[in-house]
Amino acid sequence: MTAATISYNSAGITSAAGVISLLSEPQIELKIFALNKLNLIVHEFWAEISDVVDKIEILYEDESFEERELSALVASKVYYHLGAYDEALHYALGAATLLNFNQSSEYIDTVVARAIDQYITKRVQLCDEGCDITIDPRLELIVEKMFQRCFDDGRYKQAVGIALETRRYDMLESSIMKSEDILAMLSYALGIAMTLLQKRAVRNTVLQVLVRLYTNLSQPDYTNMCQCYIYLNEPQTVVNILNKLISSSEAELLMVFQICFDVYESATQHFIDEVMEGLGIKQKSTTPETPAEESMEVDTPSSTEAVKPSEEPVKTVAEDSAIDKKKAKVGSILSGEIPISLKSQFLIRKNTSDMLVLKNCKDASRNAVCHTATVIANSFMHAGTTCDTFLRDNLDWLAKATNWAKFTATASIGVIHHGHETNALKLMASYLPKDPAGGSPYQEGGALYALGMIHANHGAAIIPYLTEQLQSASNETVKHGGCLGLGLAAMTSKNSEIYEQLKNNLYQDDAIIGEAAGLGMGLVMMGSLDEDALSDMVQYAHETQHEKILRGLSLGIALVCYGQLEAADPTITELADDKDPVLRMCGMYSVGILTRKNVLNGFLMIK
Repeated sequence: MTAATISYNSAGITSAAGVISLLSEPQIELKIFALNKLNLIVHEFWAEISDVVDKIEILYEDESFEERELSALVASKVYYHLGAYDEALHYALGAATLLNFNQSSEYIDTVVARAIDQYITKRVQLCDEGCDITIDPRLELIVEKMFQRCFDDGRYKQAVGIALETRRYDMLESSIMKSEDILAMLSYALGIAMTLLQKRAVRNTVLQVLVRLYTNLSQPDYTNMCQCYIYLNEPQTVVNILNKLISSSEAELLMVFQICFDVYESATQHFIDEVMEGLGIKQKSTTPETPAEESMEVDTPSSTEAVKPSEEPVKTVAEDSAIDKKKAKVGSILSGEIPISLKSQFLIRKNTSDMLVLKNCKDASRNAVCHTATVIANSFMHAGTTCDTFLRDNLDWLAKATNWAKFTATASIGVIHHGHETNALKLMASYLPKDPAGGSPYQEGGALYALGMIHANHGAAIIPYLTEQLQSASNETVKHGGCLGLGLAAMTSKNSEIYEQLKNNLYQDDAIIGEAAGLGMGLVMMGSLDEDALSDMVQYAHETQHEKILRGLSLGIALVCYGQLEAADPTITELADDKDPVLRMCGMYSVGILTRKNVLNGFLMIK
């Protein structure tokens, strides 16, 4: 009997026994015929075929058998129906050239998903962990076919996702460049990289790929390029781009301004300071040392100094003068002068808070807890609006606050006037510490804290004043407010002098001062993962006997780990395994804060 003499109608059969019996025939043609028929009916008669799957496997393992791939395909489908997906993938790899990826079926989808998962695992081991492994070329072939299917179907976003998961940066580039809207795909890839990738090294590699693609566009997208460089922490590259655009035509000026606004919104103080230094722009320091009449004395020397440059020869090159004007505008944006002014104007115009709600809360408050809660609610409702009408209209009621409630009430003024830096000292003058002791320490400490919140993450002008007040203060409550205010003003600046001053206050081993100093140190070194800072804070956390200090340090340590992803894993593991429950809690804080983007805004409201 030969294959040519057999007439077989697969549509009308009720059993695969006849076809299966052909596998035992000695003639190769009959075995090939049987495999072809089994491949057509395997999804209906897989249970019967599973009894002879070992025969099909033997045919696959026989290197002299000319249809090895066909036997592997049949075996793969049988194992798929048996739920043995690893074996199904193993044999599917042996039949990779026969798999039709354009066919929509559960079997194809399952095998491809399994192949991609295995490929991702091996690529992560190879690229992220540095393991010396070899990836099966047949597995790569399946993944390559899947990429091609995505390209053929126009599903470029899906291809980008697979490329990122598999660390195939070449396919990431192809997915973007083959799409119809390259800019949209670049933006999509950037968003995915910043929100879903949890490995810092991988994210940085992806950002470098995107920067190269942005650069190679016919019209480079400098805005998104600078966003990438912010995340890559490359301030000098941003400086080079800004210098290039500033020196070019006036048409590029709007692009320069947009980049500066993005840098101010996204970058840390330390990054902004380096950009301004690279551009040769000096930060303005208009804050006087004291809020009283001395402010006029500080303005006088600056005005006399302003006359001195006029004695020098006037520059003859018009371009230099134009560039200086552009840099002056750039400086006003990077320093926060224009962004803060625009934001304040917006908040003031759009303030629609319901004062009746606050009045009802005030009238219903019968104890100190409700009193404090109402004060805090008022500050949240009017944050940044400079609207302190409720406080001014209820001074007698506000005066009922005592001790720490008075501290909170005074500090709430800083939330309401957040960003209103020009007259901050004048606004808080009646609450700030005076030379002759006599004011309430809770009020004075709250006022220093309020100054920090007004200048939060933008405190170059107020830092000298807060530093002086912290050094001269003798009361623990005033020092508490000074540490919090200084930490907020120097947030993310990585200023070693301020950090050392806060550390000295921590080492006084006073519970009230130490709690604020620990948090302030974390704010200054926020997102730096500075080894020395972490070592100092963790070591003192083990030594101190004050739980208040321990809790302040736990938040501070978590802030130092902010945004560091897997780089913070050793620190987190050490904290999570600590015998002290507060430090274990600190480890969980660190996990939660690693990828949060709005933490800067959140900490403006927290003590």
